[in-house]
Parts: sequence; C-alpha cells; structure tokens
Amino acid sequence: MTIAKELSNRAKAMLKAVAAGRGQLSGGVEPDLYVDGLPCCDQATTHALVHAGLLRARRAVGLYERTDAELTDAGRAAIA
Repeated sequence: MTIAKELSNRAKAMLKAVAAGRGQLSGGVEPDLYVDGLPCCDQATTHALVHAGLLRARRAVGLYERTDAELTDAGRAAIA
C-alpha cells in the first residue's frame, strides 16, 4: 500500500496547504502546524506527518518560534 492511500483526507489537505506555501511549523520535537497563520487543530496528524518524513521545517527554530514548512520528496509524492 502506498503512503498516499494510508493518508486521511485531512492529512492530504494539510500537505497541500504546505505545498501551496501556506504552512509554518513551530520549533520543538513535536512541532505544531499553522496554516494561514492559524493553528491547525489536528496536532496528532501534524506530528505523524513530521515523524513519517513527509513534512519538515525549512530551518531550525526555537521552541516558541515558527518557520515556513516544506514538503519532503516523500511528501510531494504522497499528494501527487
């Protein structure tokens, strides 16, 4: 089974928002996703996407800071 088939519609929408340049991640081991400046309510899915290597921060930031989010190659493949 491919990663794309395992992802929920919400997870795919979150990845698409990041692909469109609308996402930011907070610093820390369990980062939070912000879309259009607003916190995404599904923290568990954000954590799963980061730990699965589909989503990452563009640069390292402190715990209470944010940076742009970006998709990895696997993340782009998952929504292709």
